[in-house]
Amino acid sequence: MKRFLLIFITAIVASIIPAGAQILTYGDGALDTDSIKRDFSNQPYFGLYKDNYFIFGPSVGPPATKQNTNIKFQISIAQRLTRATLPWGTYLYLFYSQKCFWNVLENSMPMTDLNFNPGIGLTKPLFVKNRYIGKVSLIIEHESNGRDSIWSRSWNKVSLSANIMLSRNLMVHGKLWIPIVDGMNNQDILKYSGIFQTGFQAITNNRRFNFGVTLVKRQGWNLNFNTIVDVSFRILKSDNQFLYLQYYNGYGEGLLDYKQFHSQLRLGLLIKPKLFSEF
Repeated sequence: MKRFLLIFITAIVASIIPAGAQILTYGDGALDTDSIKRDFSNQPYFGLYKDNYFIFGPSVGPPATKQNTNIKFQISIAQRLTRATLPWGTYLYLFYSQKCFWNVLENSMPMTDLNFNPGIGLTKPLFVKNRYIGKVSLIIEHESNGRDSIWSRSWNKVSLSANIMLSRNLMVHGKLWIPIVDGMNNQDILKYSGIFQTGFQAITNNRRFNFGVTLVKRQGWNLNFNTIVDVSFRILKSDNQFLYLQYYNGYGEGLLDYKQFHSQLRLGLLIKPKLFSEF
C-alpha cells in the first residue's frame, strides 16, 4: 500500500513542478490569475461541484432484468461561505452531493438506494506564471444512506484532493482520505469502497468531447480497483449539456449494496462544472 501512496503523491507533486507544461488556455483565451480570482471572489458564489447527471442502463455480463437495469442520477453543488480570502489563499466552501439509484422498470418504481454526502472544507486555487493550473481541497465529509436498522450505512472522511491541468487537453486528479467508519453495518467498507483514488480527464481542442478514467483503490495489497470510465459529448457549443456514457466496474457504487459487484453501462445527460469536474 505504501508503494501505491508514494506513486500517487509523486504524480501530484511532479505535475506541479514543471510549470511550462501546465499553462492552460480555455477557449480563445488564457486563464490568468486575475480572471480566476475574480471568479472565486465574486460572492455569493453558488455553483456545481461534481458532475450532475441522469443516466439509465443495464448490467454488463448478466442478462438484463428489471432489477439490474436502472437509473442512476447525481446532484452536486457547492456554496462559498466566506467573502474574504482566508490564509494561504484559501476559500471556505460547503459541499453537498446526492446520488440515487432508481429501479424504474419494477412495480411502483422504487428508489432502492439514496446516498447523502455533505462536506465542508478549504479550497486553494493553484497558479504558475500567472496561469491557473488547478486546485487543492481539504474537506471533512460525511456519507450515509439515511436508513436505520440493518440497512443503515455511514462513514466519514477527512480528504485531501488535487486537480492539476497538465495542458489544455489533459487534467489529472487524485484524492486521499482518512476514513472514520462509524456505521455498525459497514465496518468493512474500505475493502469495497476504497482508500484513495486517482484518474484523468481528456478533452478535445474544440471542448466538445471528454474522456475520463477514475480508479478507486480498494483496501489490500492486490491490484484491486473499482473502475469508472466515462465519455461525454457537448450537445451544443454554447451550452453546458452533454450526452453522457458511464461504465462502472467494481464494488461500492452505492452504500446499501457496497459489497456487491456491479458492472453497469448507463447513458444519459450530464451537466459539468465550468472548468473541470471534482471526484
